[in-house]
Amino acid sequence: MPSPLVEVDDERFARQGVTLLLKRDDLIHPDLPGNKWRKLAPNLADGDGRPVLTFGGAYSNHLRATAAAGRLLGFATVGVVRGDELAGRPLNPSLARCAADGMRLHFVDRGTYRAKDDPRVLAALLDRFGDARVIPEGGSNARAAQGCTELGRELRGRTEVAAVACGTGGTLAGLAAGLDPGQRALGVAVLRGGFLTDAVRGLQREAFDGPAGRWSVEDRFTFGGYARTTPELHAFADDFEYRHGLPVERIYVAKLLYALVRLAAEGAYTPGARVTAVITGRPEPEPEPEPVPVPEREPEPGA
Repeated sequence: MPSPLVEVDDERFARQGVTLLLKRDDLIHPDLPGNKWRKLAPNLADGDGRPVLTFGGAYSNHLRATAAAGRLLGFATVGVVRGDELAGRPLNPSLARCAADGMRLHFVDRGTYRAKDDPRVLAALLDRFGDARVIPEGGSNARAAQGCTELGRELRGRTEVAAVACGTGGTLAGLAAGLDPGQRALGVAVLRGGFLTDAVRGLQREAFDGPAGRWSVEDRFTFGGYARTTPELHAFADDFEYRHGLPVERIYVAKLLYALVRLAAEGAYTPGARVTAVITGRPEPEPEPEPVPVPEREPEPGA
C-alpha cells in the first residue's frame, strides 16, 4: 500500500509560488521506520531463515529496521556498529531498540569499519558469528535500489521534484529510476565527504545496467556530518514542528527540510512546481527520566 502524500501550507514555499508535499514513508509500518522496509524487503525475499549481518552507525535507522524485521519475521540479526568507544557505554535509544528487538551488537573501531567490504574483514565477522546473509551499510545494494523504484512510481505525475535525505544513496538511486522522465530526484547528503554521487552512479549500474532517471545531490547541508546537529538545525526543526504539527527526526529529516527551505529562498524551483520531501523516519522518543527517590520526612522536633 502506498504511503500517504500530503500537502502542507508553508509560506516559505508559497511566496515562491511553490507547493510543498510530504511523502510520509515514516508511516509504512510502526516498527520499520521510514523507507528502510523498501530496501530490506528485496534482500529478505528468499526467506532462507539465515541470520542477517549488517552495518551502521550508532543512530542508524537501517539497524533499527533490520532488528525489527528480524523480530517480526523470526530470524536472528547482528549489527556491526561503527565506533568501538561505544562498547560498554549505556546504549542510546536507537541501539537500545535494536537490542530489545534481539539484535546482537558488535562494536568495531573506525578503521575496521571503513574496511568492512574487505573480504578478510567480512570473513572474520562470519567466522565469529557464523553463516549469515550480509546486507551492506544502510541496506544499499542493487536489490535495495530496485525495491525503491516503487517509491518513484508512487510519485509519478504528482510532483516535479522528489527529495530525500541520503546516507548511502540506495533510496535516491531507486527513487530516480521510478520517476517519470519529466520529474527529477534530489538527494540531500547527511554525511560529509562528497562520495554520494559516485555511490548512486555505482548502485544504478548494478541495479539498472546504467544511469536511470534525472537526479542530483546537494551536499551543503550536512551540519558537520552524520548524526551531527547544531542549535540552528534544532531551532529550525522545532519551528517546523510548531508550524505543521509534524515531529521532525533530526539525523535525516531535519536536514532534508532545512535544505528544501533554503533552496526555495534561493529560487531553485520553478514557480508553480510541486516539491515533495520524502519523510523517511520518526524521532526517537525521549527516554523517561530516572525516578528521583523522595526522602522520608524527618519527624518534627518533639514529636
